[in-house]
Amino acid sequence: MFCPYCESERSGERAEGVSEAMTICPNCGGEVPVEEHTSATQCPSCDSYLIFNQRVEGKYAPELMIPFKLGKETCKKSIREKFRKCIFAPVDFLSEVRLDSMQGVYVPFWFYDYDTDCCYEGEGTRVKTWRSGNMQYTETSYYAIRRDMDIDFQKIPVDASEQMPDDVMNLMEPFQYSQLENFAPEYISGFYAEKYNMDSEAVENRARAKMDEDAGKMLRDSVSGYSSVKTLRQDVRVKNSRTRYGLLPIWRYVYTYNNKEYPFYVNGQTGKIVGTAPVSPGRVWLYAGTLWACLTAILIMVPLLVSWL
Repeated sequence: MFCPYCESERSGERAEGVSEAMTICPNCGGEVPVEEHTSATQCPSCDSYLIFNQRVEGKYAPELMIPFKLGKETCKKSIREKFRKCIFAPVDFLSEVRLDSMQGVYVPFWFYDYDTDCCYEGEGTRVKTWRSGNMQYTETSYYAIRRDMDIDFQKIPVDASEQMPDDVMNLMEPFQYSQLENFAPEYISGFYAEKYNMDSEAVENRARAKMDEDAGKMLRDSVSGYSSVKTLRQDVRVKNSRTRYGLLPIWRYVYTYNNKEYPFYVNGQTGKIVGTAPVSPGRVWLYAGTLWACLTAILIMVPLLVSWL
């Protein structure tokens, strides 16, 4: 972070004091509205970005982060390509003015590591059928199945933001976690960011649910060669665990139509898009009217062509 006007480094965007509702921009002196969990935002007066020290330090200091890999223009292009065939969407849905309101947000996440001891017990069957003369015979053999696995789960992500829908954040996965880096405040310069507003204990049940689902799938996938398998018992015991706090990049575009918001989210690393295009009743009726006019013209022309022949 370097200011070309005063040639200072690292200090220009750092805001020390944050009140309940607003702070003072260190660049222009204007008032900046600040929400309760905002850790980085933009000054509405001079458009400079601010990072709030006490919300990226101490207990709120992220340990890990994935920096934005995709810029706004790339994401705008991706949204246009994905929804360009939505003929019933409002005319300005993909307009430059609308898409330019897209914001890059660093969303707080908890990452959970689990060292587990997993056990699976089931009953498998193998069915053998053969004929002898006029008789058909079926033999069913039953087998006791047991699997024991030590599975290590690393960096199971769960968002810690009340503003971001949990189902959408789940759909944003997977990120490429090999690109996780140590947190550096320089990366959030130029973007919006939140500090976590749900602690790790409050959302750990979601991480456990993901862990149980994946462990169960790995246990069941290890069983093969049977005609049928019935699960009798499945246990996942956590021997050791670790929790880390970090930030992941999301682009957010909110389109408002008929007083209703249509949010769209783009993974700032992989480009994955989540969102549903709005439907304009006017365009639906226009399309239907055009289609009806074409059909009417065809019905009128067919008898004329037949009479000429």
